[in-house]
Amino acid sequence: MTDLVHPADPLHAVEHLEALRAAIAQRARDCGRAPEDVKLVAVSKTFSADEIWPTIAVGGQTVFGENRVQEAIPKWRDLRARAAGLGKTIELHLIGPLQSNKAREAVENFDVIETVDREKIAASLAHETQLLGKHPRLYVEINTGAEPQKAGVLPEDADAFLALCRDTYNLTIEGLMAIPPVGEQASPHFALLSVIAKRNGLTELSMGMSADWPLAVQLGATAVRVGSAIFGARALR
Repeated sequence: MTDLVHPADPLHAVEHLEALRAAIAQRARDCGRAPEDVKLVAVSKTFSADEIWPTIAVGGQTVFGENRVQEAIPKWRDLRARAAGLGKTIELHLIGPLQSNKAREAVENFDVIETVDREKIAASLAHETQLLGKHPRLYVEINTGAEPQKAGVLPEDADAFLALCRDTYNLTIEGLMAIPPVGEQASPHFALLSVIAKRNGLTELSMGMSADWPLAVQLGATAVRVGSAIFGARALR
């Protein structure tokens, strides 16, 4: 099983965060892009509210990503309340797989859902957004490597699925998300995601993680999802 090696001092995460922000901004400028056009989603999955809090209170980070709906709800109920006390508004992204029976909780608790990947999820989100009157921003996840064990719409099915979301379920899709296969060059996958987005009139691209975010910025990412470079690395136990 895997465990996370958490920083001994949570303030180390603030130092890492500030260095990463500066690096992303410089990379954007080097690529002829405005730094503000690349959003940093700090991936806080498995970390406690107290470990995350310094990145909000001291580091000023307000955009975070979580993998699991049930893990995120109690943690972010606490953190949102604390952040509100400082006049800060949290933007929470769901970046892990979504089960249809968790759609209501996802709509209630997340501002962005990045993993719309099949018709059952689209139908559930359409039902819950109408019922609750809440409309989180939605991304479709593309399985650019056609990996059988991984969630996501196959690239050749992307256009039809996007049309289904829009025309059948009246969902507004803001962008696309992808996770390239481990061990492969990421650039073809990022380029493919960009091509699919452009073809479908989408401007938002969530791609790039701790190991490959500089390449993602170069190839048009509007959001990079970085966790271990801020909070700590995974290690085998």
